[in-house]
Amino acid sequence: MAVHRDNPYGAFNFRVTATRFGGAETIRAGFQEVSGLGIEATVAEYRNGNDPENHVRKVMGVYKVTDVTFKRGLIGDLDFFNWIKDVREGAQENVLDQVTIELMAENHEGPVMTWRLKNGRIIKYTGPTLNAKGGTDVAMEEMVLACESMSVE
Repeated sequence: MAVHRDNPYGAFNFRVTATRFGGAETIRAGFQEVSGLGIEATVAEYRNGNDPENHVRKVMGVYKVTDVTFKRGLIGDLDFFNWIKDVREGAQENVLDQVTIELMAENHEGPVMTWRLKNGRIIKYTGPTLNAKGGTDVAMEEMVLACESMSVE
C-alpha cells in the first residue's frame, strides 16, 4: 500500500517473485536490478471532413506495457534459460506468468509499492560475460520480459 511521505524511498530494497523462479512466496535468488517499468498509451489522429476547426482530434487508442529487464547474479539454476526455452519451443503451459515487484521500506517491514506484471513471458535471455582477468566481477544473467498489462498498488 502506497503511503505518502516527504522523503522518497530508496530504490535499493525490493523483491521479485514469480512462479517461474522460486514461486509466489519463495524468493530463491535476489535481483540486482529491475529496469524498464512503464506503460505507453497510443492515440489515433482523427478529423471529420466537415469539422469547423482545422486540426485533428486525439482519440485514445490501446496501451502497451514496456519490456522489463531483470538482472541477477548467476546462482547455478536454469530458471531463466528454461523459461525462454519453453517460449522458443512453443510450450503452451506455464509460459505466461505473473511477476510481482515490491518496493520495500527501509525497515523491510513490508512493501510500500507493488507492480504486478500480468501474462509475462521471457523474450530475451543473456548469460554472463566471462572474463578471466576481472577477478572481482560477479557473473550476471539477464532476462527481458514482455507482458500484457501492469498494475500498481
